[in-house]
Amino acid sequence: MIDLNLLSKVCKTPGAPGFEQPIREFIINEIKPLVDDVSIDPMGNVIALKKGKKRKKVMIAAHMDEIGFIVTHIDDDGFVRFHTLGGFDPKTLTSQRVIIHGKKDIVGVMGAKPIHIMTAEERNRPVPTKDYYIDTGMEVDQVKKIVTVGDSITRNRELIEMGDCVNGKSLDNRVSVYILIETLRELKKKKLPFDIYAVFTVQEEIGIRGAQAATHLIDPDFGFGLDVTIAFDVPGAQSHEKVTELGKGAAIKIMDSSVVSDYRMVQYLKEQATDNKISWQSEILTRGGTDTAAIQRYGKSGSITGAISIPLRHIHQTIEMAHKGDIRNCIDLLKVGISNLDQYDWSFR
Repeated sequence: MIDLNLLSKVCKTPGAPGFEQPIREFIINEIKPLVDDVSIDPMGNVIALKKGKKRKKVMIAAHMDEIGFIVTHIDDDGFVRFHTLGGFDPKTLTSQRVIIHGKKDIVGVMGAKPIHIMTAEERNRPVPTKDYYIDTGMEVDQVKKIVTVGDSITRNRELIEMGDCVNGKSLDNRVSVYILIETLRELKKKKLPFDIYAVFTVQEEIGIRGAQAATHLIDPDFGFGLDVTIAFDVPGAQSHEKVTELGKGAAIKIMDSSVVSDYRMVQYLKEQATDNKISWQSEILTRGGTDTAAIQRYGKSGSITGAISIPLRHIHQTIEMAHKGDIRNCIDLLKVGISNLDQYDWSFR
């Protein structure tokens, strides 16, 4: 159904915002045989072109950065202080293994004041990020030979299967990177109606930065964002809070806090899913933004843009969970979505 080995490698390869070098190299090696041209823009976005029959341009964006951290200080005892790169819930940091990417990779553990010696007031409030440190188990001189201020830090987690789901770090947004790679692989021998620009963007987690530059460069006519969305289908959730549910199919974005998808694209994707017997669900996310917003607005004239979202439980937590069937449905919907663009009436009506 899905290539778990490839997905695991995509999730494991480091790439905090602004430090995407390892995952960028991995992606380029995977997609070179699948497209007509691969380039890297000045910001570091990977832009893969698959030429179509007509010279209209379709941009598909999947951000390759993952939430991470950056070293800000090494104290006299060798403990490492850090700042977040992307949105973290501080309560998820306690006792988590991380990898500091210095002159070589070293493993550390995030620590904070033990509950046994906290005051009553401290016990009743979340530990702020600034109170955490990273313990490498090394003396200060050893640490300073390897680690410097400005080094990136990522989490240390493996991808595993759990029932019908996969569970691991950085499924936001590496599952979309995987989906875009697999879509290119499955469309390798197919002649498409328009030029396809598959873009693996940088720095989405700190402000949708890479997608803005790439969209300005490409100036697409059509756009698809690929990103995860909340699946709050858990005990205690009311039906209107769920946003999406695992196992119910690909999510077709109607809106998030950064974008209202073009109603024509929303209808088009719904029809493509229904006609091709692909399971789908609607998505309205009232908080949180995606590269979709940049694709829609940063070309010279704007573009007809929508998004395919992957339902995700435990989003921006230590581990995240996606359903294998939903991942497969997203690949299938993206394939038919870009293959049939020339068969739809895109006029305002």
